[in-house]
Amino acid sequence: MSSFHNRMELRFASRSENESFARVAVASFISQLDPTMEELTDIKTVVSEAVTNAVIHGYEEKTHGTITIRTEIHGNEIAITIEDEGLGIPDVEEARQPLFTSKPELERSGMGFTIMENFMDQVEVDSAPGKGTRIRLMKRLKTQQQTIRN
Repeated sequence: MSSFHNRMELRFASRSENESFARVAVASFISQLDPTMEELTDIKTVVSEAVTNAVIHGYEEKTHGTITIRTEIHGNEIAITIEDEGLGIPDVEEARQPLFTSKPELERSGMGFTIMENFMDQVEVDSAPGKGTRIRLMKRLKTQQQTIRN
């Protein structure tokens, strides 16, 4: 990524009702780059997926912990890190497979990581059982000015 430009950090309780707050906060922060509506929608979607995974799988909706989101802007590139201190993922590669879910009783689609990978340029997952999960999502945005010129 190019030189540092701007950043923000949020910490909030791992409650499902905070998912919409998280996605709107990240979308508001990156709006300074004048993203396209498609880019904004994609970013809101991946933030929703990652936060929902932390609430449902990381903390199992029973034990409330903390979710931290860091968003960095470097030129027209963004990096979003979503981190929890929950249960962790025993097998990250298995969890990244389309349709895999560890909670079929909740009628989960198992598409969270697949959606993240399709909407972002790069997705990194770092997790260990009992130590939580960190997801880093990176995307190079086409600004509205670039879109109009092209």
